[in-house]
Amino acid sequence: QEQLVESGGALVQAGGSLRLSCAASGRTAEAYTWAWFRQAPGKERVFVAAISWMGRIPTYADSVNGRFAISTDYKTTGSLQMQSLVPEDTAVYYCATRTGSRPSDDPQAYPNWGQGTQVTVSS
Repeated sequence: QEQLVESGGALVQAGGSLRLSCAASGRTAEAYTWAWFRQAPGKERVFVAAISWMGRIPTYADSVNGRFAISTDYKTTGSLQMQSLVPEDTAVYYCATRTGSRPSDDPQAYPNWGQGTQVTVSS
């Protein structure tokens, strides 16, 4: 099973930018879909963005569409570029992968997860 490690989380002011990274290792199968989810304390884990090799068209949650950009080499590295950050973006951000060839917004569809990285946006 693939091992994932997120990095890049930080404290930033509203309107700022941040880039999160996801490093993968120990893969036993190709990860054709990469995704990001986030979870605030006391809240459920929700979908943020995903991208698959087929078509290379990313999908985004309405709350981040136009502000975030997901990318990956489909091998060892994934990234989430975040811009125009707002306090509502504050959460632990998780990287996830699956072998399926199309994006999914369901956490249950992703067998591989990192431990998360904290993003805090101050007003």
